Amino acid sequence: PMIKDLLIIAAGKGTRLKDKGDIKPLVEVAGKTLIERILHTAFSVGISRATVVIGYKSQVLEPYLQSLSEDYGWPIKTVFNPQFEQPNGLSVAAARPYLTGDFVLTMCDHILDEMLLQRLLSHSLQPGQVALGVDTRLNNPMVDLEDVTKVQKAGSHIRDIGKHLTHYNAFDTGAFLASPALFDAIEQSGKTHSDYSISGGMKILAQNNSAIAVDIGDALWIDVDSPEMHTLAEQVLQDKPHAAAR
Repeated sequence: PMIKDLLIIAAGKGTRLKDKGDIKPLVEVAGKTLIERILHTAFSVGISRATVVIGYKSQVLEPYLQSLSEDYGWPIKTVFNPQFEQPNGLSVAAARPYLTGDFVLTMCDHILDEMLLQRLLSHSLQPGQVALGVDTRLNNPMVDLEDVTKVQKAGSHIRDIGKHLTHYNAFDTGAFLASPALFDAIEQSGKTHSDYSISGGMKILAQNNSAIAVDIGDALWIDVDSPEMHTLAEQVLQDKPHAAAR
């Protein structure tokens, strides 16, 4: 793929997973940490460098990422976000000086299989657009309906996005093919609506028909954001050891 950059948001506290580990990116699922899994998957589909935004317990996470870089030969840059307790869009904004072109954006706690990222990477962004991988399987048993961000789309365009939508026809997988337009949209959302979340930025882009939905088909993804989803993820990966990274 032409896209070579990966941005991972790994700055938050991850309070819902405290029982599984104090630092969410380092929580293990089926023998590998969450952040190692997403890095493995991304580099296996052609990504050549990663930027990881860190915050909470950065003094522990940063050396761990350095060791992964040394062990696997992965170019990994860390960026510290001092506002890590604030909305996740500020972690995206913290990486702005280091990303000049289009990039893949993922969350540290989402397990994604290669097919999902390949579908995103095969999409051609038009100037000013940001694409989100969406799951239209509304009965997907691996989705936590209480926590998932919902999407209302019309064709390939996202019309609305948020956790509390009552009318929706897709789920947000947390995987984006982004352009620098996302930085501007998050900033505009913050100034206009006091909403510095990624979803806030996507709402701004949706108003301009620049938020694109890419259907992931039957690709596997799991948001490991609670003990229940952690248990489910372990079961899935033990049953399908080759799914969602090695």
